[in-house]
Amino acid sequence: MLLWYNRAMKKIEQSAANWPELLEQKNREIQQLQTQIQWLTQQMMLMKSGKFGASSEKTVTLMDQCSLFAKEAEPAEPPTPTEEITYRRKKQKGKRETDFSNFPKEEIVYELPENERACTACGHTMHPCGRTILRRELKYIPAVYKVVEHIQTAYSCRHCEKTSDGVPMKKSSVPDGLIKGSGIASPSLVAHILANKYTLALPLYRQEQEFQRQGIRLSRQTMSNWAIYAHQHWFEEMFKCLQQVLLSHDILHADETTLQVLREKERTAKQKSYVWLYSTSGNSKTPVVLYDYTETRKGDCASTFLNGFSGKLHTDGYDGYHCKLPPEITVVGCWAHMRRKFTDAIKCLPASTKAQSPAQIGLAFCDELFAIDRFCAEKNMSSEERYRVRQKESLPVVEKFYQWVDQEYQTNPMPKTVYGMALTYAQNQKSWLMNVFLDGRLELSNNRAERSIRPFAVGRKNWLFCNTPKGASASAAIYSLVETAKVNGLNPFAYLKFLLENLPNGTPPSHCLPWLDGVKLSCT
Repeated sequence: MLLWYNRAMKKIEQSAANWPELLEQKNREIQQLQTQIQWLTQQMMLMKSGKFGASSEKTVTLMDQCSLFAKEAEPAEPPTPTEEITYRRKKQKGKRETDFSNFPKEEIVYELPENERACTACGHTMHPCGRTILRRELKYIPAVYKVVEHIQTAYSCRHCEKTSDGVPMKKSSVPDGLIKGSGIASPSLVAHILANKYTLALPLYRQEQEFQRQGIRLSRQTMSNWAIYAHQHWFEEMFKCLQQVLLSHDILHADETTLQVLREKERTAKQKSYVWLYSTSGNSKTPVVLYDYTETRKGDCASTFLNGFSGKLHTDGYDGYHCKLPPEITVVGCWAHMRRKFTDAIKCLPASTKAQSPAQIGLAFCDELFAIDRFCAEKNMSSEERYRVRQKESLPVVEKFYQWVDQEYQTNPMPKTVYGMALTYAQNQKSWLMNVFLDGRLELSNNRAERSIRPFAVGRKNWLFCNTPKGASASAAIYSLVETAKVNGLNPFAYLKFLLENLPNGTPPSHCLPWLDGVKLSCT
C-alpha cells in the first residue's frame, strides 16, 4: 500500500512540474483559435457586405475632421462683399425633343368632322387656323427579315441557235456566299447574331427561340458554327492586325478573368480556363481592346501575348505579371486595389468601431492621392503638368503613407486579419505602386482594364461556358472587335457587318481599322 502511494505521489509531482508548460501550450491554442474565429468572422462579414451591401467604394465620412494631410490653418480673410443677381431667359428645348431630332417623323392630324365645323355664332363653316403638338410618341417597328435571291443569268447566241448545231453559252458571275454550305448566312444576319451575343449578352439558345417565334428555323449549333467559321477565315487576321497596333504603344493595361471551357484536351470540364484583357491607355489616338483565351493563368501567357512590347503595363497585384514578364516591361501597380484592401478592412468591422479603425488612416492616404489626380483632371492638365504636380504633391503623401505602414506593421502586427493583409499588401506591392509616378500619362488605378473586362464577365453570366477551345478563341476575338469598336465610337453591329462585307472580298485588315475616316463614316 505504501509503495502504491509513493508511486502515485511521484506521478503527481512529475505532472505538476509540467503544468506551466501545458498551461502555456493551452494559452497558445486558445490564442490561435481566437485569431481563427476573428478571421472567419471578418470573412463572413465581407461576404455579407459583398452580397447585400452597396458595391460602391466611395468614401463615407464618419467624423467631422479636416484632411489628415491639410496644411496648418491660415488666418481667415474677411469675406468679400457679394450681391445677388437674377435674370430671366428663354427655356431651352427639352432633352427628348433634342434626342428625337434625327428620327423620321410621322404626323397624325386630328380634325373636326364636317358636321361639327359650323360657327356657333353665325352658322358659317369654320376653317383651320392653327395646330398644336400635344405629345410626341416613340414608335417601335420590329426588325424585318427579307429574303435576297441571287439570280444567275445565262446568255446564248440567237444567230448560232438558227444557223449552227452548237450554241455557245455564257453565265454571269455571282460572288460566293459568306459561308460555304450555308446559303442563308448574310453579312447582316451573322453580324446581327454576333452583336446580340457579344454586345447584348444574349445567348445563342435565346436567339434560337426568338428566331423560331419569327418563323425562322435556325439552330444554336448553326449560329455557333458561323461564329467559329468567321473567326477562322477573317476575324483571326483582323485580331492579329489589332494586336500589332496594340503592341506598338508604350503604355498598356492588363487584367484576367476565369472562363469555363468544357472540352479542353487532357483537362476536365470543371477546371478553370482564363481570358486575358489588354487595352491601350486613355490618351491613345488608336484605342484597342483585346481578349486572349488561354487554358491557364501562368505568367507565361501574358509574356507570350506581349512579345515585342516595350513600355509600362498597368496590372493588379497578381504575381504572374511580376515574375514572368521580360525586363523591358515595367509593371505599374494599382492604387485602387490598395485602397480596396482598406475598405474591405473597414467593411468587416462592427459599425461602432469603424470610425476608430486604423484602416481609416490608410484609406485617407489613398483618397488624398486620388483627390490630387482629380484636381489635375479638372484643370485639364497635360501629362507633363500632372507629372510635376505628382512630384510636388503626391510623393510626399506616399512617403508619409509608407512611414505609417512600417510603423503600424511593427507596433500592431495582425497578419491573420483583413487589416493585416492590407498592410502586408502595401509592403509587398510598394515597388510596383511607386512606378505610377514615373510618367504623367500613367493612371493611379487599373480600373480602365476592369471596365473593359466587365462586358465579358456580364456575358459569361448569361451563356455560362464555351463548349470547345475553338469557340473560346472565337468568342475572345469577337469580343475584341466589339469592344474596340465601342471605344472608337462605332456601332458594334455596323462594324461587324462592315468587316463581313469587306474582309471576305479581299480587303486587307489594315484598311478596316476602326479609327480610319472611311470606316467611321460607314459604322457610326
